[in-house]
Amino acid sequence: MNFFKNKFWNTFQFSRDIGIDLGTANTLIHVSGKGVILEEPSVVAMDLEEGVPLAVGEEAKSMLGRTPGNIKAVRPLRDGVIADFDAAEKMIQTLIQKCNGGRGILAPRIVIGIPSGITSVERRAVREAGLAGAREVYLIDEPVAAAIGASLPVTEPIGTMIVDIGGGTTEVAVLSLGGTVVSESLRIAGDEINESISSYLKKHHNMAVGERTSEKIKITIGSAFPDNNFDNTSFEVRGLHLSSGLPRSITLTSQEIREAMADPLNKIVEAIKRTLERTPPELAADIVERGIMLAGGGALIRGINDLITQETGIFTHIAEEPLLCVVNGCGEVLDDFRKLKRIVDTIDLGTTSIRN
Repeated sequence: MNFFKNKFWNTFQFSRDIGIDLGTANTLIHVSGKGVILEEPSVVAMDLEEGVPLAVGEEAKSMLGRTPGNIKAVRPLRDGVIADFDAAEKMIQTLIQKCNGGRGILAPRIVIGIPSGITSVERRAVREAGLAGAREVYLIDEPVAAAIGASLPVTEPIGTMIVDIGGGTTEVAVLSLGGTVVSESLRIAGDEINESISSYLKKHHNMAVGERTSEKIKITIGSAFPDNNFDNTSFEVRGLHLSSGLPRSITLTSQEIREAMADPLNKIVEAIKRTLERTPPELAADIVERGIMLAGGGALIRGINDLITQETGIFTHIAEEPLLCVVNGCGEVLDDFRKLKRIVDTIDLGTTSIRN
């Protein structure tokens, strides 16, 4: 009897609340009671004739640059905001269905992390896309979610600085008492770093490479700070020679790629400095004492914490699981909703569609 009872409730539970890190590069989903159960690239492959998604996530990403005329693989988000509403809506809906193995009686309640610098229209687009698979949608600024996910004391009267380097945006924020005191949202992050590598190869090696290759170069030999043991590490890259139009391969070193990445990384450092300059003295003293916390995929770039430490004079830490900070923060808000509800955007936009 208990077996059938448990099976019934596993299949027909009322709902599971869901936290979503809707990133430019990847979308991560946290389900209450289960933790982070899904991490997929933010890519949708659309059948242009039927207008339906053929694939979402990893399968769709493998199609980038390889599709025939009737199929288009797209990234629905650009620079942290929705660039293709229909594709974003279908992606969110598909990923929620994938997570919700047993169909609940009620649609889930959702908390979505968003860049702090986006406009009200962009916020509305995210909320509307989320309503495709939810009964309630709440928005939380990504730096706040990242700080919660990194176990920073955001609700206490202590100044903390979080730097969340994602795919489309870098979020720099000083937090205290559950609110953002000073912040800057910079549309320079992982994607921009990939583009800088691609531009470097065109300029210095007369070679064109795709987005996935640029990212692989960054992950394999990219670095932000000199390291004698790593600077001579090499990596063979295949691409298209621009003069001959034929495929070719070259060998790159870590030192070269650090030079290629220098411009976007310096812009991120400058944003951190500007935020520190605008921080009230008492909170600045807390940050000097406690340090700066790095989150997001960009925190995994070799030596980036050393670069920020050198440029600011403030010790910079990397969160324990930088890629999961935002989604874990969204999940913690849902788990302790009564306490943390005041830090999310709860404006009720009803069911009005932005497409009207």
